Order: sequence, then structure tokens, then C-alpha cells
Amino acid sequence: VQLVESGGGSVRPADSLRLSCAASEFSLDTYAVGWFRQAPGKDREAVACIENWNSRTFYADSVKGRFTISTYNTQNTMYLQMTNVKYEDTAIYYCATDQEDSCREILFNPKWWEIGSWGQGTQVTVST
Repeated sequence: VQLVESGGGSVRPADSLRLSCAASEFSLDTYAVGWFRQAPGKDREAVACIENWNSRTFYADSVKGRFTISTYNTQNTMYLQMTNVKYEDTAIYYCATDQEDSCREILFNPKWWEIGSWGQGTQVTVST
């Protein structure tokens, strides 16, 4: 399993940004895949997850209504559309999967390091 994130950068508050997570050596369309982020000095946290087999999506309260997770199966790529970004969205963003059909582990397991596959991360910085 390989996951490669891209799309990070520096943006201003209230701007929009789209992150991508390209998958290879496995097919996204039957698994749950999530986005995590880790801000300086803070623990890694799950921000969004999609169960691709049924298209159910889940979001952390901190991003609900501002971020949208989606998958384009033909491209085997997952996206995180970020809108109305805030200073507190500054972090390294990672995509991850445990190759399970449920988002349960991604969303609720505090031992995030137990999630099986990770990308290398992409930096998002929100500043003026």
C-alpha cells in the first residue's frame, strides 16, 4: 500500500485549499480512508474519514461544515477540500488507511500509530 499526499501550502485565513491523496498497490473503492493532521506540539488527530464502499463520511467537530472528504475511484485518489481555513488548521496533513471497510479505527482509536498505512504528509500553513 502506498499513499502520497500533495496540495499543501501557505494560505490566508478564509482561503480554500484542496489536498490530494493518491493511492497505489491497492484500490480505495472498498476501504475506509481518512485524513489526519498534526500541529506543532500536539498529538495527531483524525479530521475526516470516508467509507468508500458506501460513501459515508465523518468529520471532526473542528472542521465540520468547512472541510469535505471525497474519493474519485477512477483516479484512485482521495481529496480533502478545505474552505474558510483558520489559523488553527495549520498542521501536517496525512492520509491513512487500515484497509478496513469501517472508519471506526480511524476515528476512534487514540493509538493512531496502529493504523496500518500512511502517507508522508503535506504541510498546510495558515497565516497572514
